[in-house]
Amino acid sequence: MAASQAAVSVASLSRRDTVVSIIIIAGMFFIFGFLSWINAILIPYFKIACELTHFQSYLVAFAFYIAYFVMSVPASYLLKAVGFKQGMMVGFFALSLGAFIFVPAAMTRTYGVFLLGLFTIGVGLAILQTAANPYITILGPKERAAQRISIMGICNKFAGIVAPLLFAAAVLRPTDQALFDSLASMADEVRAATLDELIRRVIVPYSVVGSILLLVGIGVRYSPLPEIDTAEEQDDVARANTGKTSVFQFPHLVLGAVAIFIHVGAQVISIDTVINYAGSMGISLIEAKVFPSYTLGMAIVGYFLGISVIPRWISQKNMLRLVTFMGAVLSLLIVFTHGQVRLFGHQTDVSIWFIVMLGIPNSLTWAGIWPLAMDGLGRFTKVGASLMIMGLCGNAILPLVYGYFADKFGLREAYWILLPCYLYLIYYAMWGHKLKKW
Repeated sequence: MAASQAAVSVASLSRRDTVVSIIIIAGMFFIFGFLSWINAILIPYFKIACELTHFQSYLVAFAFYIAYFVMSVPASYLLKAVGFKQGMMVGFFALSLGAFIFVPAAMTRTYGVFLLGLFTIGVGLAILQTAANPYITILGPKERAAQRISIMGICNKFAGIVAPLLFAAAVLRPTDQALFDSLASMADEVRAATLDELIRRVIVPYSVVGSILLLVGIGVRYSPLPEIDTAEEQDDVARANTGKTSVFQFPHLVLGAVAIFIHVGAQVISIDTVINYAGSMGISLIEAKVFPSYTLGMAIVGYFLGISVIPRWISQKNMLRLVTFMGAVLSLLIVFTHGQVRLFGHQTDVSIWFIVMLGIPNSLTWAGIWPLAMDGLGRFTKVGASLMIMGLCGNAILPLVYGYFADKFGLREAYWILLPCYLYLIYYAMWGHKLKKW
């Protein structure tokens, strides 16, 4: 760690320092959510403006989240070399650069350059999440870790509700649906000019976002957020880890990283695909833009539920078992239920509301997996956190698999991919987290 920054042990932090640290990290989770969940509307937006297939449009999620796989381990070494605060500053600078890359991408309407910008934003988030998640796990009693993670999740998902709506307000107009409907009948030159105008609407919003992120990075570097030392081990943990030389010698961690891979992939499918699924029911993009917010709203309901009952009425371990089973049931209902309903002013097939309801189990799954997987790592905490963050590349892989099946079999049938995901999560909640040696 950088010599100029004195690390402190978690136990030595005052209550005030702990509260301030949690507030700063909560703000960071809001930013994570804003930049992540805006993909839910970028996918259909790019699909129209860049004339893409379903599979190609889900490269948005792939480019964004594959950065977690690429950067998670390098991020741990960066944090070790320069400290948490300077590492976070680097992360925010990467976010800013990624936002600014949207400007030349929009000027040329080049999808590949947009994907480069999204990858760069993902790099920044990988660095920031590698730092932030260990903070929130160890800042307080271990048995309340899921409760603290739930609070961070509320900040994340609230940002996710706001982000697509703000983006839609900034770049979409009430008359756009008629424009979208007429694109196929336009002459090639007219259609190209129309799409150029459409995509260039992102220039101003992303220029503003890039400037704000640059300033936030500088602010975090000079904030009162303390450095923490995750390399120290309690005596019992040190004895248990004697002779261990790699994080791969912790089965509960490795299986937990797989669980994170599957969980986040399933969660992104439920949010980033719902607009296109609504479109298959004849709902316009202008109307469908709110459906990701409904799913994220249900996630906030789940977080408040978790804060209220964990650990007072139910342990975080039993809650994980409950919500993973709920996710499996909802997955089956999405595929098998049919029938028109009118809810919140939308005339839809009932199955879309089961996708929305997935927000509840998804909200509490991460909070249950993380403390179980990170338990007893001691001096392996930073690298273990990197492995867990690497699991976020599930956000990159599983939506592409969904997009492939959606093109091949249909949007509803592609949701079959969710069932094996939740079955594995049930396994980890019941048995996988108990494995302390291979």
